[in-house]
Amino acid sequence: MSPAFSFLRPPLSDRVTVLAYDPGVSPKGGGLPGLEVLRSVVNSINLFGIVAVVGALAVSLGVWAWGHHTGGHQAEANGKKGAVVSAGAALGLGAANGIVAFFSTLGSQVQ
Repeated sequence: MSPAFSFLRPPLSDRVTVLAYDPGVSPKGGGLPGLEVLRSVVNSINLFGIVAVVGALAVSLGVWAWGHHTGGHQAEANGKKGAVVSAGAALGLGAANGIVAFFSTLGSQVQ
């Protein structure tokens, strides 16, 4: 843009103010119907996930033990991997609420 038309551009301070505008949006419970039903569904999904992880851990530990005692190195390695993945999934499922709460609080502090 040529300097002759520089009066058409808003000053930099006005452009920064527009970028820093706070829309005033924050999470609020009770705004929409069905929140309790949604919480119940998510809690049930989390419970099913934890039950599935317990089963997967039991199977993985059994495969690990079977592979170790029969000399099946591939089965032993797969059992170890399954046990680690199951433990990680249990950690994630158990900590999901805290992780989301932590990052939500952290995100609300950004200005």
